[in-house]
Amino acid sequence: MPDNPNPQPIDPSSPDVSSAAKSNQRLSVGEKIGYGLGDTASNLYWKLFEFFQLIFYTDVFGISAAAAGTMFFVTKMFDAVTDPMVGLVSDRTVTAWGRFRPFLLWGAVPFAVTGIFTFYTPDFSPTGKLVYAYITYTTVFMAYTFVNIPYGALMGVISSDPVERTSVSTYRFVLAFVGAIIVQLLTEPLVAYFGGSEIRMIDDVQTTVVLDKQSGFFWTTVCYAITAAILFVITFLSTKERVQPVSSRSSLWSRDIKDLLSNGPWMVMFAFAMLRLLAGWMQGSATAYYFTYYVNATFGYFMVAGSVATIVGILFAKPLRNWLGAKNLMAIATFLSAIITAGFWFIGPDQIVAMYTLQILSSLVGGPLTVLLFASYADIADYSEWKTGRRATGLIFAAATFSQKMGSAIGGAIPGWCLASYGFVSPIDGVTQQQSLVTINGIIAMMSVFPAIATGAAAIVILLYPLNRRRLAEIQADLDARKLLATD
Repeated sequence: MPDNPNPQPIDPSSPDVSSAAKSNQRLSVGEKIGYGLGDTASNLYWKLFEFFQLIFYTDVFGISAAAAGTMFFVTKMFDAVTDPMVGLVSDRTVTAWGRFRPFLLWGAVPFAVTGIFTFYTPDFSPTGKLVYAYITYTTVFMAYTFVNIPYGALMGVISSDPVERTSVSTYRFVLAFVGAIIVQLLTEPLVAYFGGSEIRMIDDVQTTVVLDKQSGFFWTTVCYAITAAILFVITFLSTKERVQPVSSRSSLWSRDIKDLLSNGPWMVMFAFAMLRLLAGWMQGSATAYYFTYYVNATFGYFMVAGSVATIVGILFAKPLRNWLGAKNLMAIATFLSAIITAGFWFIGPDQIVAMYTLQILSSLVGGPLTVLLFASYADIADYSEWKTGRRATGLIFAAATFSQKMGSAIGGAIPGWCLASYGFVSPIDGVTQQQSLVTINGIIAMMSVFPAIATGAAAIVILLYPLNRRRLAEIQADLDARKLLATD
């Protein structure tokens, strides 16, 4: 089949083209749940890294904020480059289990083990600890990439129906935020349980002090690691790959990369996802410092409130998409999220209700975005196959994750660099130190102004996305027609 075909549009409602094909793409609730549990597993690590990794390194592990920020940037940029490589390999993997499912089975144990060592504190010198952090953080994200890239691509081949994909994506991200809630709600209590704790009076305030946070974080991560490995195996066992390429021909890797870089819808979504993750990771990393040094309170329930609100927002993704269309919904939700996030700049340390209100509102309007983002990548894979005659689902989802890794690399590094430039003082002998007004204001900006700017930029970018509902229907109908012709 030639590149860049320009067929006449086919009526997407034609019963002999699309309806029969889509009737075989309906998924059971059990399979949708099974698929979603894979992202529960992923989020047990992703959210642990997002919310606790930086403060673990500065306040427990024992490296400076600037060194941690640079380490995040370097290691994640390297990890981002490996994403397309895994995508290319998975696209060319052929087994009796499919192209993508086997990676969940093969990678479950390495994924679990590398995470455990990332939260282990060796008795090394400061330089030795920094080298250890570089090695373990690089290794865990390589394992994460090996599992998560094929996992994301799997959503593009378990059904060809865009409505079913949105439904699967909804299940996925509801269960992803179940993983987030587990991390947000249980991490601090588990660290205290495994590390041992006691009640002390600090600045005339009764406070729970964890005696051995190094052991606490290590054994907490062991619990998450075992759970994640089991969930990945469940996802492997409960899902099936149904969508096969129109053409089974393999192409050069360089050609696939060239096709990707000429894919306009993917380029827009690349920038959108990078800015969204940059904002989310920056605010997520800042949350622990915001509550520890500005609010002087625990933050588990604050994060859980956001995750619950996100789940509610996710449940409205499908009806809102049907009403507004994916592009319009993403633009509106992102713009509102930017405005709400900026509001944290104006809140005092004792205005807890206002903090929770902004957290809930921001998470509620942002809920549909994650669902629509990954459903859009499946649509982009269809567009790529329609345009080039070759399907590269793994590469497209890998490149999508590449944009997220870049966003998290920058968003994870900025808080560390900001803390250093604002004069942040790490705990001494486990005792939290008083921070200067400049440092406190910097932490507040990391929680509000900086992520709001990145989110606002994402809202502008998504306006350039070219795939609307009618266009997607025409593309899917034409692909269905080609498959029927190929089987004749």
